[in-house]
Formats: sequence, structure tokens, C-alpha cells
Amino acid sequence: CFACSKMGATITCWKTGCDRSFHLPCAPQGECVTQFFGLYRSFCWEHRPQQAVQACPRQNNTCCICLDTVEDKTSYKTMVCPACQDAHFHRHCIQRLALHAGICFHCPCCQNQESFLMEMLTMGIRISKRLPPSWESDPAVGALEQRHSRCDTSTCLCPGGRKYTEEEGPWELLQCRSCAAEGTHRHCSSLENGTSSWECKGC
Repeated sequence: CFACSKMGATITCWKTGCDRSFHLPCAPQGECVTQFFGLYRSFCWEHRPQQAVQACPRQNNTCCICLDTVEDKTSYKTMVCPACQDAHFHRHCIQRLALHAGICFHCPCCQNQESFLMEMLTMGIRISKRLPPSWESDPAVGALEQRHSRCDTSTCLCPGGRKYTEEEGPWELLQCRSCAAEGTHRHCSSLENGTSSWECKGC
């Protein structure tokens, strides 16, 4: 292996005439690219594909994923979105995003998917076939997406209790239009049937 100098390197550069070999775990250390699609080609640091689009030099270049500083030009470690050409990111950051996003993987800035996906695959970013994205199956995220569903007035008048709700009428539950963290039945806050919004005392 040209990266670690140990035996057992089974991956050889695809470029004709190049005899550099390396272990798959040594690829990042040797700045090699392995493509996880099509012919599954691998390239050494000298013959790896380069991004045609160049990152635009600007002050305070930051990775749009981790917000740490990135180089002001494309390199093995710094990549740019081919569509908007404004999204800069570290290779290891976009690789982690690709594994978590799965088939929903797209540019974190401009949301482009088609040209972005092909470029990332060509540059050696491995994309999982995960569906849905990992964050959608996270219990903490699920809890955040749940709608507040109880009456928080000091005295709830509903015979069915604070969590009872109907689609319309006096027992329809309304959320606070500002914070969405408190709710009330129409009747418990003396709201008319035509009232479509309500604000809690804290707001």
C-alpha cells in the first residue's frame, strides 16, 4: 500500500500504467477516490477526478454543514456544489450527510439533487440507500414534530377532559398562534365558532 507501506493492498488505481495500490481504509489518508457506483473505479491521489467547478474565493469561507473554515479553493478535502457553486463543505462533512440522508441526499444550500448527486458520486462520496433519512426515525425529532394536543386553561370545561378534541365546535382544540406550546378548547376560552386563532396569556 503506497499510503501505509503494508502488505495486502488489493485496490489498484484505474489509470492505465499506474501501479499504485492501497487498502480501502487508507484511501482518505492517501487522498484516493473510490467510486461507489457503476464500475466501482478507484484512483490514486495523482489520477483522481477533480471538480470542474472551482470554489469562488471569498472572505470567511465556511463549511455549510459544520460552519468551520474551509479552503478557498477545491481540493481533496474541500468540495463545492456544482449547481449553486456557493456551497462549500469538507469532504468528511458531506460524506456523513450522505450516509444519514440516503436517497434524499441533496445540496444543503440550494437543494439541487440531480447534478449534485452525480458530482458527489464521481468524487467518491458514498451514498446509502437509506429511506427515510436517519433523523426522521430519531425519537427526539418525532417528539418535536408532534402537535400540542391538550387544553391548558386553568379550568377545562370539557366533559371529555383536557385531551378531548373535535374537528369543529366548542371542543375544537386551538394552538397558540405565536408559540404553539399551549392549547385551549374554544369553549374554555369563550371563543366564538368563527374564531380561527388564539393566543395564550404568555404570548
